[in-house]
Amino acid sequence: MQRAIGDEEHGLGKMKVELDKDAFDFLLVMSNGDARVALNALELAASTTAPSADAKRHIKIAAIEDAIQHRALLYDRAGEEHYNIISALHKSLRGSDPDAALYWLGRMLEAGEDPLYVVRRLIRFASEDIGMADPQALVIATSAQQAVHFIGMPEGNLALAQAVVYLATAPKSNSLYTAYSKVQQDVEKTRNDPVPLHLRNPVTGLMRDIGYGKGYKYAHNFSGHYVEQQNLPDSLQGKSYYNPSDQGFEKEIDSRLKKWRGRGKGEGQTKKEDKHD
Repeated sequence: MQRAIGDEEHGLGKMKVELDKDAFDFLLVMSNGDARVALNALELAASTTAPSADAKRHIKIAAIEDAIQHRALLYDRAGEEHYNIISALHKSLRGSDPDAALYWLGRMLEAGEDPLYVVRRLIRFASEDIGMADPQALVIATSAQQAVHFIGMPEGNLALAQAVVYLATAPKSNSLYTAYSKVQQDVEKTRNDPVPLHLRNPVTGLMRDIGYGKGYKYAHNFSGHYVEQQNLPDSLQGKSYYNPSDQGFEKEIDSRLKKWRGRGKGEGQTKKEDKHD
């Protein structure tokens, strides 16, 4: 486009075209990498723009809109509006509002936002704000990424819309996010204690002799395939990171954990016939 504007022999140089920056940026986005589309729109806009007193043709965004038959939307892919709208999408999803979420999605996609940027945020949302309340949320979000990658845009917009509606209407929980945040703090601030001996794999005779694997309880040898034993380092014994909410699938997880922890206190820990040690 820059060469076309300056080239007097093969381009628009003799027309003395001056293209406003916002018009230039808009044309770049809407041409979607197709130079033919960009040059045709630029030529049409130049030919329909009357020269000013200085004999130059000052092409504004309205002329590009008319040439490319698409309205420029209020969206700056590199500026504040970019972050404002992605924030609005995230908060609409968290607020379980599929209508608002679809609207903000459309504002981004129709303005030419990179769909893979959008889907990266959806994947993060699936783990951060839904997590184990609906484990399928992450599957849906990553499937949307695959769909967009496979069929491209604009056909991929419906895959993103489907993912957005699913995420907005899924049960919400930040328990997974909170749990991993606690883990990060402990990893950074506490001693990195060694793995307890009974959890280490005795791959050599010497390792077995010095206690690797000694006393390890093979969970499948116990009723319910669960047995209470130390799995954290000594300094973190009793530490709880993950506390499921009462939303969606986490209700089932909470029930399992309470059952296992109750059995760990001596309620019904029956050992089956040993098949593995």
